[in-house]
Amino acid sequence: MGIEEYGGGQGPQPDVLVVTTNDLPGHRVQEVLGEVFGLTVRSRHLGSQIGAGLKSLVGGELRGLTKTLVETRNQAMERLVEQASARGANAVLSFRFDVTEAADVGTEVCAYGTAVVVTRE
Repeated sequence: MGIEEYGGGQGPQPDVLVVTTNDLPGHRVQEVLGEVFGLTVRSRHLGSQIGAGLKSLVGGELRGLTKTLVETRNQAMERLVEQASARGANAVLSFRFDVTEAADVGTEVCAYGTAVVVTRE
């Protein structure tokens, strides 16, 4: 598996810039549109559960689960960007992920932040 399967984030020059900071250097916030989020819940299939259980006996990275979590986070982020864009934002500030177990059957991933309209200074 290549490194591209274990990462995420945006490509160059996205339509909606997503940052973890509270401000964007070189830009001025013109309008705050409010909180936006992207949410997804993924269940684990039986094969990955068994494989993860066996792997945990000998130790090491659970590559299948790692790949699934990366895909899940990327999907949540895509949904966040779609929501921000639909509200007229061109940036999301204070971006974060929240990950929780969902009733012992899957993993809930929520990407959230503050949708804003920014202009270059």
